[in-house]
Amino acid sequence: MSSLETTRLSLHAVAELLLAGPQFEQSATIRLRVTPGGFGTVAAPELSVEDQVLRRGPRTVVLDGRTVAEVAQEAGLVARPLTDVYSGGVGPTAGHLLRVDEADAAELAEAFRIGDEALAAFAPSAERVLWPEHFDLGIVVGEVNFGVSPGDSFLGVPYAYVGPWQPAGFSGPFWNAPFGAARSLGDLGTADALLAFFHEGRSLTG
Repeated sequence: MSSLETTRLSLHAVAELLLAGPQFEQSATIRLRVTPGGFGTVAAPELSVEDQVLRRGPRTVVLDGRTVAEVAQEAGLVARPLTDVYSGGVGPTAGHLLRVDEADAAELAEAFRIGDEALAAFAPSAERVLWPEHFDLGIVVGEVNFGVSPGDSFLGVPYAYVGPWQPAGFSGPFWNAPFGAARSLGDLGTADALLAFFHEGRSLTG
């Protein structure tokens, strides 16, 4: 597993177990959002991840080299899995040792930042949600999902996607993934190219 993948898995575990889980327990929502340098909750408790730390008010807790349970204890949280809400989540439990590389965390945060900016320009009225299940930032326009993933088992680097609810109905060079279309952010290169990718996907899906 690459350093980027290891960091992504650790941040995904934090997003699910230490942000979305406690938020669901207190505020009955699992939705997260992009925040400066990372991601955070949308409701109580107010929590965010920036670089290599978890923030809760004035309190900051270093993530790297700590287990999920250790971070939870220091932050005054209870790690809460979401297996009763959805299946196929992150996998790691409270005993998972977090490994968060500074450069990799910055790369993933930048992917979310660019994705958030492009999605806001593409569909200003659509609600942008960072979902803890797959750790991807997305919106829905019509019956099509548009978003940015920091990487997963399909593609191990940050990528943008267009996912029609009925992908079998679309064919052609644009559609290169089982769920629709995907382009790595490295290949797209700029925020303008990312926005153009979303617009092309929208034009092809009607």
